[in-house]
Amino acid sequence: MSDDLWPIIGVDESGKGDFFGPLVIGGVIVSKDSLPLIERLGIRDSKKIADGKILTIAEQIKKHFPCNVVAITPSRYNELYAKIRNLNKLLGWGHARVIENLLADHQVPAAISDKFGNDRFINDSLLENGRKIKMIQKVRGESHPAVAAASILARAGFITAIADLEKQFGVRLPKGASRIVDDAGRNLIASGGEDILEKVAKLHFKNYQKIFC
Repeated sequence: MSDDLWPIIGVDESGKGDFFGPLVIGGVIVSKDSLPLIERLGIRDSKKIADGKILTIAEQIKKHFPCNVVAITPSRYNELYAKIRNLNKLLGWGHARVIENLLADHQVPAAISDKFGNDRFINDSLLENGRKIKMIQKVRGESHPAVAAASILARAGFITAIADLEKQFGVRLPKGASRIVDDAGRNLIASGGEDILEKVAKLHFKNYQKIFC
């Protein structure tokens, strides 16, 4: 990557494919000089790291790098999705918010994210500061160290949020969107009523219909 594109904001999300829990978007500013630290901390795509290790590395990222996290709770997610009706647009909005939050306090020439759809999903949601920088959207963006760091930060936020929801409602909330998730949803309704799903789950998932079959 060209030297004039450092430092750079990496952005990534967690929870997009999970019925339970929030959608979390993380952003991390990485400079070229910090690449050796990235390697020492073992920062790579969060999907290749166990959850327990994710939490440890995330704390180091918060300590050493400027970062920002936007966590969209299930209730808020359902409100936004009902208005937007498009997951990629919702993702673009979240990515843009993280970028703008970081640009409010830092001068950065570029940002990079994983490519999840048309480039306009992020670009159209950027405000004045975000439109001044170069926005890079790359297939397998987690191969870039800044996006990898952001993926860990977002995953840590998701893991923590799921644990908080489990403690609040006294139930186990499996990750993903499998049949196990459907069973957990039925158990949750049996103990807390139908309205409880609005507080813990993304209601546009097919799991929602399956739970009531």
